[in-house]
Amino acid sequence: MSPRQPRVFDAETRSDPDFPYLSLEDRFPFPDAEESSGTVVAVGGNLSPGMIVSAYVQGIFPWFNEDDPIYWQSPDPRFVVFPDTFHVPGRLARSIRQSPFTIKTDTQFERVIGYCAGVSRDGQNGSWITDDMADAYVELHRSGIAHSVEAWMDGDLVGGFYGVSLGKVFFGESMFTRVSDASKTAFAVFARRFFDSMGGKMIDSQVYTDHIARFGGVNVSRSVYLRRLREGLGVSPESWTEVGSDFPFARGLWRPDELYCGGVNL
Repeated sequence: MSPRQPRVFDAETRSDPDFPYLSLEDRFPFPDAEESSGTVVAVGGNLSPGMIVSAYVQGIFPWFNEDDPIYWQSPDPRFVVFPDTFHVPGRLARSIRQSPFTIKTDTQFERVIGYCAGVSRDGQNGSWITDDMADAYVELHRSGIAHSVEAWMDGDLVGGFYGVSLGKVFFGESMFTRVSDASKTAFAVFARRFFDSMGGKMIDSQVYTDHIARFGGVNVSRSVYLRRLREGLGVSPESWTEVGSDFPFARGLWRPDELYCGGVNL
């Protein structure tokens, strides 16, 4: 008897056809991330808006490869930036004073996620931003939950990143750069605005990267992360299923806008 071959998934077959579509008003109780012995907390379901937002609120996010089922993950440790750890590296701060970039938000979300999906990363075969993942975040963007921060130069989109904004927490997903310092400038400008003007309490970068470490990213235990997440959202994972549709999605803080146009001090 030949050995059983593992099932291979794709964008058409990954979602469970028997699992209901959850709108933003719907809530889904995931297994308690703090009780998980590993990174993967759950497997399956779908990428509907209510499912993804329920995951973020409970310290979980979808992360899988093209051939995988939907893995819902909660790394331990978690890599984050707090207001009191954030800083702009000296060389970049000097560069920004003569920067050629204009930083905007939410003007080309689909292009940003497309560029992020095309980035070649060490140790990865292909992109984890699969077609169904991209479609799910475009839907969140149209609902005012997912956002892009974009670096423009001479009318061309040259860098940026996207993520999800809930309460006073920004959950970063992926970034790209086509010109040196473009994504770094976008992140520096956004983080300063997020912490200083928008009352942000935490930027979640999920797992360690050298890029975000330069801006004061730190590893914290999952239990510390969940505690700070509760503070930033104003709601605990345990009470999420009881929260009404008035949850602070922070839609009003975002609009297609110009954050910065060269030559300022950070």
